[in-house]
Amino acid sequence: QVQLVESGGGLVQPGGSLRLSCTASGFSLNHYSIGWFRQAPGKEREGVSCISGLHENTFYADSVKGRFTISIDRAKNTVSLRMNNLTPEDTANYYCATRSDYDVRRTCSGRYDFDYWGQGTQVTVSA
Repeated sequence: QVQLVESGGGLVQPGGSLRLSCTASGFSLNHYSIGWFRQAPGKEREGVSCISGLHENTFYADSVKGRFTISIDRAKNTVSLRMNNLTPEDTANYYCATRSDYDVRRTCSGRYDFDYWGQGTQVTVSA
């Protein structure tokens, strides 16, 4: 079946790090842009970081630039998000999604249709 599965969330202290993974099954990521989005209670969904599966162009939201790194492993059909220097403001449910679009900035805007969504993984940053 076709699906996206996120993993790697958990509870970390401020200043800590986590690595999230998004693994696609049933289709190849080569012709998609893949995005990480987050949703915190009472806040709108935010595009965190996106990458194009073929050329590996990347985009980062200003709020995470310099702290987060997105990458793709085509052999594993997996996109990862390394998150460093985490703060309580990073607390959210993190989702990955795919769109048949090479433009990662457009993909990360979240304003267009997506083909697939994962179920999310919770990240909590607290002392």
